[in-house]
Amino acid sequence: MTSPAESFHIVVTLAGQRLRLFEKGALRMDVAVSTARKGPGERIGSHCTPRGLHRIRAKIGEGCPPGTVFVGRRPTGEIYSSELGRRHPGRDWILSRILWLSGMEVGRNRLGDVDTMRRFIYIHGCPDEEPMGIPCSHGCIRMRNADVIALFDSVPVGTRVTIEA
Repeated sequence: MTSPAESFHIVVTLAGQRLRLFEKGALRMDVAVSTARKGPGERIGSHCTPRGLHRIRAKIGEGCPPGTVFVGRRPTGEIYSSELGRRHPGRDWILSRILWLSGMEVGRNRLGDVDTMRRFIYIHGCPDEEPMGIPCSHGCIRMRNADVIALFDSVPVGTRVTIEA
């Protein structure tokens, strides 16, 4: 008997800046994303998007309104608006939902100085005015808020996530 998480697989392609969700092998979602401005890489402090096999370790934000602002994985009580963005221009906005990733490959993206979870790498929402389809993040995988909410509602903790160049 398979677990619910085994029915799903997320594939993120860095070159194509796409996220695809498969359920039992069938494509269920195909959306543009934005990964790291600095490209692929696994080292702590690199601000790169880690490659390889991961799992969703935690889901954060269930039931929060779209545009909820998170800092340290906790809602701040703010809802993102363009005005809020103008007041805090340097802020790295994490909005709506968080899917926290954990690496599965020891020495590549798990443990030591390449640990994806310790790097706080997420799939998360961002301001809708941020560009998709081009690398702009600090290492995470950014999505449109409606897309990340739909993904969050579709997949359980434990879902496999492959990040490929």
